[in-house]
Amino acid sequence: MVLAVAFVFRDRLTGNAGDLAVGNCFDAPTLDGGTVTDVQHHPCTESHTGEVFAVVTNPAGSGAAYPDQPARIAFAGDACAAPFLSYVGIAMDSSTLDIRYFGPTSDGWGKGDRTFTCYVNSDTAVTTSIKGSKK
Repeated sequence: MVLAVAFVFRDRLTGNAGDLAVGNCFDAPTLDGGTVTDVQHHPCTESHTGEVFAVVTNPAGSGAAYPDQPARIAFAGDACAAPFLSYVGIAMDSSTLDIRYFGPTSDGWGKGDRTFTCYVNSDTAVTTSIKGSKK
């Protein structure tokens, strides 16, 4: 019974940023250069500032060096573009939305994590999904 209750309220629980999935809405963290580990989930119909539109994997092999910040930004920008178009309905470069990503830490990269979570960040809280919004 505890698991059922946790499942029902999962969209309101604080959870690991690495566990976010496409369509999840959450409170986007303030970017201060630190590592983000947890985010507060919300239903997309409730006030939130972030929404995941893609989860992509960097194809780098297991022995690849951890990419520097410009390389991570370039990868995320390229890899998130097609899913953004499919999810939002407009190309990223034509959008007014602020696109961000969560990526692996150097420690996670060394352990084989190649996952990048692409999300839209809103400066003000919204109560709707960006899916199909063409914003």
